[in-house]
Amino acid sequence: MNSTPQTPDPRPVYAAAAEQLLRLISTVEPGELDRPTPCEEYDVRALLGHVVSGARRIATVPEGGTGLGEDVPEWVEEVPAARWAELYDEGRARMNAAWSNDAVMDAVVTVPWGTMPGRVAMAGSVMETVTHTWDLARALGRDDELDEGPARFALAAAQRALPADGREKTPFGEARQVPEDAGVYAQLAAWLGRDPEWKAAPAGH
Repeated sequence: MNSTPQTPDPRPVYAAAAEQLLRLISTVEPGELDRPTPCEEYDVRALLGHVVSGARRIATVPEGGTGLGEDVPEWVEEVPAARWAELYDEGRARMNAAWSNDAVMDAVVTVPWGTMPGRVAMAGSVMETVTHTWDLARALGRDDELDEGPARFALAAAQRALPADGREKTPFGEARQVPEDAGVYAQLAAWLGRDPEWKAAPAGH
């Protein structure tokens, strides 16, 4: 008998996490697009492109896509700040529709992070969505407004998917230590190797 805990249905959590990210994207002003983020390879503009193209890519998976670049390339086009929310809204709608069939949850699918049951793959999308929400919120100085619910799910998914160390073959650094009373977003950031205390430099620095 398989004793591995069953991953709860991640789709309602994804819907809530994507709604939260959409609200945050809607607040981005043109002058904030060049701000750095805790995800060192992305400034705000590049991070927005990443989450839009990520939603589009993973929406192809239930139809047999792999979510890799040949399905939907990484975003490269310049986009006005006011359009990012519209583009992400389209992407999350594609995701919600594409993964709505219950059969997909137990079907074996291939995503950029491996081949696995659909519910595990979708849990990975929750983890990515929530983590990049924190990245963006930190970059904008608005992380005190985030809902802890999606982060609790994402942290559990991250702890199931990633070892505490020995991550040489993953895109994540070693897990960092945080105080026992750290908030759930700080715990998630630290588990994924990010600096949970990261803050953007004040404007003009």
